[in-house]
Amino acid sequence: MAITVPQAAERAAAAPARLARVAVAGATGYAGQELVRLLARHSAVTLTDAMSSGAASAPRPLPALKRIWDGAVAPLDVERLAANAEIVFLALPEAASAEVGAALLERGVRVIDLSGAFRIRSDADRRRWYPATAALPDGVVYALPERHAAAIRGARLASCPGCYPTAALLALEPLAAAGLLDGPIVIDAKSGISGAGKTPSQRTHFSENHGSVAAYGVFSHRHTGEIEQELRTRVTFVPHLVPLDRGILETIYVSLRRGTTEVQVSAAMQEAYASAPFVRLTGAELPEIKHVAHTNFCDIGWRIDEGGGRLVQVAVLDNLLKGAAGQAVQNLNLMLGVDERTGLI
Repeated sequence: MAITVPQAAERAAAAPARLARVAVAGATGYAGQELVRLLARHSAVTLTDAMSSGAASAPRPLPALKRIWDGAVAPLDVERLAANAEIVFLALPEAASAEVGAALLERGVRVIDLSGAFRIRSDADRRRWYPATAALPDGVVYALPERHAAAIRGARLASCPGCYPTAALLALEPLAAAGLLDGPIVIDAKSGISGAGKTPSQRTHFSENHGSVAAYGVFSHRHTGEIEQELRTRVTFVPHLVPLDRGILETIYVSLRRGTTEVQVSAAMQEAYASAPFVRLTGAELPEIKHVAHTNFCDIGWRIDEGGGRLVQVAVLDNLLKGAAGQAVQNLNLMLGVDERTGLI
């Protein structure tokens, strides 16, 4: 039987006394355009600037957002960002985010970063996965809203989790916290092509991807470090590229502590997400990508073999929303002290 999540708290009745000024750097990528679309209609902010990923680009409109946002994407300009915005979203490549994020913090601007530049706390691990970030600035928070809401509210820099880690951690962290896991963890993850970014490559070419499924990054994908950091254990993480434009499905295989029951697994998941507006627990009814496409929801289902001590979880989300822009706006809402659902439902 499906498990339903209780309704979240009622929306705050009062509108914000003042609209917060926000801007987006990297507005022409897939996640960047989603950010502009969400922020242009957000009731608690005014979008002051949308910029490209480089200082030499020419201003250009975003035709897909006509009548939602009719501005032009300007060249990247840190000083203009700092002058016009209190909070800046960075949808930039990692090296650019490392540089721009640090510069904005120095100027007193809060940052919400969608790259991996600030996710890894260990200096040694960060040198391996994100070498452009020599050191983490003060005030960085790993910004998974369902797990770190209190810290995100006061963060100087909210480092949004990657799309793959978001699904994996939402599924696994409640069980790890309850002490129910015992043994290896295997994460079989499949992502739509937009997860590879907008820059074309042979792998993302239509004729290469259509009608095929390919594993990649085995033992070398940078999201492995992020998942292991948060779970504090080793995992086997294998991502696959599938011929969809958006969406992630992860099938997660774990061994349970001896004697663990279905009731204990369900209780741990329910307790973790009883008031989480964007996590939907489906129990034995395993979710599908089409259930979450174009939303900020992460749906999680599972099946348990009590006699064999085995659990299979299935977690799905939209990689451009809950895995990127939507989660970033959810973090913005926490930083502003408004309802987490503002601009997302």
